[in-house]
Amino acid sequence: MKIAVIGSGYVGLVTGTCFAEIGNKVICVDIDEDKINKLNNNIVPIYEPGLEELVIKNKKEQRLGFTTDLKEAVKESDIIFICVGTPPKKSGEADLSYVENVARTIAEVMDSYKIIAEKSTVPVETGEKVAKIIKAYNTHNVDFDVVSNPEFLREGSAIEDFMHPDRIVIGCEREKARQIMQKLYAPLNAPILFTEIKSAEIIKHASNSFLATKISFINALSNICELAGADVEKVAEGMGYDKRIGRAFLNAGIGYGGSCFPKDIEAFIRIAEKLGYDFKLLKTVREINNEQKKTFIKKIEKILWNVKGKTIGILGLAFKPNTDDMRSAPSIDIINDIQKEGAKIKAYDPKAMEKAKHLLKNIEYCNNPYDVAKDADALVIATEWKEFKKLDLKKIKSLMKHSLIIDGRNIFNPYDVKKEGFTYISIGRKDVV
Repeated sequence: MKIAVIGSGYVGLVTGTCFAEIGNKVICVDIDEDKINKLNNNIVPIYEPGLEELVIKNKKEQRLGFTTDLKEAVKESDIIFICVGTPPKKSGEADLSYVENVARTIAEVMDSYKIIAEKSTVPVETGEKVAKIIKAYNTHNVDFDVVSNPEFLREGSAIEDFMHPDRIVIGCEREKARQIMQKLYAPLNAPILFTEIKSAEIIKHASNSFLATKISFINALSNICELAGADVEKVAEGMGYDKRIGRAFLNAGIGYGGSCFPKDIEAFIRIAEKLGYDFKLLKTVREINNEQKKTFIKKIEKILWNVKGKTIGILGLAFKPNTDDMRSAPSIDIINDIQKEGAKIKAYDPKAMEKAKHLLKNIEYCNNPYDVAKDADALVIATEWKEFKKLDLKKIKSLMKHSLIIDGRNIFNPYDVKKEGFTYISIGRKDVV
């Protein structure tokens, strides 16, 4: 099939590349000329495992292209995926101006039947609004369908998530669109849930909100475990054996970040308010997440007693491993707070340092974890990259001014670290001094 993907960020670029990989002719569109120039020169502006290889492969095989020409892309395509940003307004609700502008252009240009698919995370009832805009500006008076096809891609495993999804959700109103979308996704051999558009739109917000709730629940539980002298890792393991609960997303830490959970929680709260429901549960989820970062900062300040003038090494800057995404990364708040108290910061991240440099100033960015450890008073684990779990702790200890690790992701066994002579502070477990 001929596909246009409007917006070439994380979602759009992965979506377009994977559709090309399963045999479609795809053109990805973005208004950012620099981004499109880079992609046309095989430079992928984001880090996602496996993505660069697939982009180069599908470009070479002429199934994937990149352009700034939205109008031409619309004319040449049968299905148009809207993957533009929906950033939060000050109120927390989603800004749909990009979606509206794209919908209007599509309507003015299309001269044959098109399916317009919402891929961006949007509030319920957006599909209706998109359909009204297209109908109002449908210059050539051609037939069309709007569908909702939310994405469930996790940064760091987005290719795998697209190619081997748990489920595909498609909200549509007519059989014609249903058959075309079913044919499009048939190569993935995955369960497809067809529903009306409004339910599909809510499914995305509901899924992210539930996962964020699990994270906030285990983080709240970690505080109880510390007070009681219990081990949150064992508690989570015991809970996870229950098939009704599951072990996924029950990892205590310093809170969720990224582009999805914080934004989607805020948006869903506002959606509920507009519909007349006070979503108190999600407000508490948000509050617990914010408090978890503050609690971790207090741990750092308590163990160091006086942060001013001390050198603190930060391992990990991205909001999660296997990505370079710094959006709402907990490391930002942690570093900013301890800098205000006069701490000197050294930091290392395998992929996110270039993006971090635009957000975090007055930091010594290092080439590896051992450079971070050199002369540090404390080492803080902020992102659970696999390479950090394999560190030579003997070497780390020999480089540090004081042998102190404050682990915000529980990547080490406390007693293994203790054997190497460290004071080890983690989340929801007994401190090992």
